[in-house]
Amino acid sequence: MSGPAHGHQIPVREDWLAMTREEALDPGQPIIDPHHHLWDQPGWRYLLDELLVDLRSGHDVRATVYIQSSRSMLRAEGPEPMRAVGETEFANGVAAMCASGAYGAVRACAGIVGAADLRLGDGVRPVLEAHLRAGGKRFRGIRHIATWDPDPAMLNPAYQPAEDMLDSPAFRAGFAHLAELGLGFDAWLYFHQIPRLAGLARAFPQVPIVLDHCGGVLGIGRYAGKRDEVFAAWSANLRELAGCPNVMVKLGGLGMRLPGFGFEAGERAPTSLQLAEAWRPWMERCIETFGAARCMFESNFPVDKGGHSYAVGWNAMKRIAAGASAEEKADLFWRSAARFYRLPGLA
Repeated sequence: MSGPAHGHQIPVREDWLAMTREEALDPGQPIIDPHHHLWDQPGWRYLLDELLVDLRSGHDVRATVYIQSSRSMLRAEGPEPMRAVGETEFANGVAAMCASGAYGAVRACAGIVGAADLRLGDGVRPVLEAHLRAGGKRFRGIRHIATWDPDPAMLNPAYQPAEDMLDSPAFRAGFAHLAELGLGFDAWLYFHQIPRLAGLARAFPQVPIVLDHCGGVLGIGRYAGKRDEVFAAWSANLRELAGCPNVMVKLGGLGMRLPGFGFEAGERAPTSLQLAEAWRPWMERCIETFGAARCMFESNFPVDKGGHSYAVGWNAMKRIAAGASAEEKADLFWRSAARFYRLPGLA
């Protein structure tokens, strides 16, 4: 069993996952996985070896994008704002390992999204420039986690953003440097915060923004038993955000504890049919609202691995996309990710 870093992450139980095995559906469908992490936390190791086991589970994953993790591989020394550059150095090393061809054809970490405290305002510029140097032409942007809720139990203790962080002058002064350097922004926040992201996107139309994890669906804590109410508010917020042409959406992250689907409580790991039934309303609403060309499926591994296996998760997404055209499937499974993260030629 692999232990979580905090209460929102479900422990990974390999024996439980092994109870549900499926062959990959449509195994010839190219995939770019635009959202995964790597880390070596106490009791939870997910590095290249572990990632490769999942990537080789039957789906045609051509490349991946490494996303800022839970304070992973930070520099041990130097100014505090610069320590996050160590994560980019680490991810770029993994990318170089895969680019050698020694680990097969997959190009893991072909794009890299790091961490920087955008609240530093103009002071974040040297950090961003250091990331660009460390990333070896693979660095694509920043994720500054913005998840906030009135209930402290909904928060990751490692991140304590203010409710109005995205609106604050300091954050926006730092955000302006993303535009100047040609960098994008991964937005991880909760569904009730989406209007603040829309305001940010309107203020910076030249910055590509991708909304992580279907927009932060919540179904635990004070949101338990309010699925219809949450869906209605979330849908309305999505429609507002879709009016910003610089924004895309990642379809995934629903294997976490936060959405409250509860598959981790079952005697057996869920099948792709079970996952598709639970996820379909949310993912289809994202596609209806933004269009396939602005949506991309993601794994969010190893975080979602507490709720389902890699092969089964992608099977669920393939079931949800079964009625889509070939062009729409290309967008959902690889082309939107390749466009957003500037990964030409990988699929």
